[in-house]
Amino acid sequence: ENLAMMHSVTDTTLVFLQGMQTQFGGGKTTGFCCIYDNLDAAKKFEMKYKLIRNGLAEKTESSRKQIKESKNRKKKVRGTGRRMAAHKAKKAAKG
Repeated sequence: ENLAMMHSVTDTTLVFLQGMQTQFGGGKTTGFCCIYDNLDAAKKFEMKYKLIRNGLAEKTESSRKQIKESKNRKKKVRGTGRRMAAHKAKKAAKG
């Protein structure tokens, strides 16, 4: 919020912080910040986990066992069928 005010940004969800490091003894923190012009640009360039962290995307919940099973099914398929197997695994996890 403070960065948004400093750079006169209207929407605070367009400000993405990363790599924050505190100096020894405290009192000063340095990091990197990306400020986007609009929501479309932010969704195009930022990684999915950062969008989730800023509240611009929803996290899809699936059990740990489902993730492991789909991974092992993908390992068994070779070549061009791999994409199709990944698609089927994703579909099974949703439904």
